Amino acid sequence: MDLLVVGGGLVGLSLALSVARAGRRVQVVDRDTPAKSTSALTDGRVSSIAAGSENMLAALGVWEMLSDEAQPIYKIRVSDRESSRFLNYYSDDIDGRPMGHIVENRLLRKALHRAVRAEQRITWRTGVSVECVDRTPHRARAILSDGTSVNAALIVAADGRNSNIRASAGIEVLHKEYRQTGIVCTVQHELNHEATAHERFLNGGPFAILPMKGKRSSLVWTEPTELASEIINLEKRDFLDELAWRFGDFLGELSLASPVWSYPLRLTMAENLTAHRLALVGDAAHAIHPIAGQGLNLGLRDAAALAEVAHDAIYLGLDIGDAQTLSRYTRWRRFDGLTMISVTDGLNRLFSQGSPSLHLARGLGLAAVDKSK
Repeated sequence: MDLLVVGGGLVGLSLALSVARAGRRVQVVDRDTPAKSTSALTDGRVSSIAAGSENMLAALGVWEMLSDEAQPIYKIRVSDRESSRFLNYYSDDIDGRPMGHIVENRLLRKALHRAVRAEQRITWRTGVSVECVDRTPHRARAILSDGTSVNAALIVAADGRNSNIRASAGIEVLHKEYRQTGIVCTVQHELNHEATAHERFLNGGPFAILPMKGKRSSLVWTEPTELASEIINLEKRDFLDELAWRFGDFLGELSLASPVWSYPLRLTMAENLTAHRLALVGDAAHAIHPIAGQGLNLGLRDAAALAEVAHDAIYLGLDIGDAQTLSRYTRWRRFDGLTMISVTDGLNRLFSQGSPSLHLARGLGLAAVDKSK
């Protein structure tokens, strides 16, 4: 086995497909089951798919399976609290191409599952977990919860921000608790969203309205954790009142079209992206604030880079798990990860502060950028 991918989420499966399509054998181990990970009751999140990620998914044959379900974004509007100033970005500024697509995570998972099942070079094992890992000078060996073992040249931790594989390797992690919770739900609205995404910066934090297919939008609503807990536990009518007060009436009457989920928000950044015969991708490497909706795109760039590094090493007759090969992956991905962490963390700190002076500065900034367009 060339590669053992621990974690069968969006990034892990994309990596497995990328490596397998280059002719290598991959095993994916996932503690979740396909039925659970694609259920509309399990995860209501959506992802913003940038052009580069779309190209990657298209090359893997995944995009064609879900393009009909992907809502293009043709306009982005940014606003700050009660400021009369807005920043508007239009797709006409980039030759009319969409500025991204909004896709339900569960639908993207379904498409990836179909592609993985059709790929003979991938062994996909679900409902099992890794109990322990032994990394020798020449191979890595993982013992699974069902008692079996897997030998591979390289193990990839794609098991999320609380990665057990990362912890077992002794890789230290920088944590920052935002003391915020993301409230996620889908709303049905009376009027068309006109393919417009809204990023509002309110007193509690960012409030994103992301267009979906039909007269629906996904909300990523950030509040301080204590207040978020109170909001989530409100009766449905009271919850909708709180939502409508922040949402506004520009799309008409609102109704809930999904359960309501909540996710604690925190920054995690691994001090090292690799160890001996081990590489980290996605949230196991760097989990960022959702303020810019770039978490999945960052993870898919990890997957694309690691797949290319592995392919080049094998083509040259090198060991994909040795330090020289993995150092190239680290050099490639470290700057991008640090940049996205700095941007998202900085934006959240700037727009979550309620002081009058910062409010004035943000208003002047919005006005200046708007006039310069």
